[in-house]
Amino acid sequence: MIKRIQQFFNTQIQARTADGPRDAQPSLHLATAALLIEVSRADFAVDDAEQQAVARAVQSLFGLSRQQTDELIALAEEEAKQSVSLYQFTELVDKRFSAEQKIQIVEMMWRVAFADRDNDMHEEHLVSKVADLLHVPRSAYLRARYVVESEVR
Repeated sequence: MIKRIQQFFNTQIQARTADGPRDAQPSLHLATAALLIEVSRADFAVDDAEQQAVARAVQSLFGLSRQQTDELIALAEEEAKQSVSLYQFTELVDKRFSAEQKIQIVEMMWRVAFADRDNDMHEEHLVSKVADLLHVPRSAYLRARYVVESEVR
C-alpha cells in the first residue's frame, strides 16, 4: 500500500502543488480526506450522499480531477480503516493549515455529516472532537454547523 500511495502522489498530486513544502502536501491531502471519510463512517452507515459530499469536498479543496479525487479517496479509505486514532490525521492538518482552512475543513465535515439529511449524534461528536483537536474556536465550529444546516433545510 505504501508504494501505491507514493506512486499516486508522485504522479498525480506532487507535480501540481505550488504552495508549501512539496513533501507535506500529499500527506495533508490524505489526512484531510481521511477525516472526511471518518465522518461518513461515524454513524455506521455510509450512503451515496455522504460519499458524494466527501468527493466534492476533496475535489474542490485541492483542485483535483475526478480521477485524482477517486484515487485519493480510495487511499484515504484504506488509511482510515487501518488507523487506530484520529491523531495521525489531525496533527498534520493542525500544523499545516491556517485557521481559516481548518474552519473550512470543519464546514466540509458538517456537509458530509448532513449529506444524508440525518442529524446523527456520532457524526456530531466526531466533528466536535476534530474541531477541538484542530483548535477551531467553538464559535467558528457552531457557525460552520449553522451555515451547513441552514443550507440543508
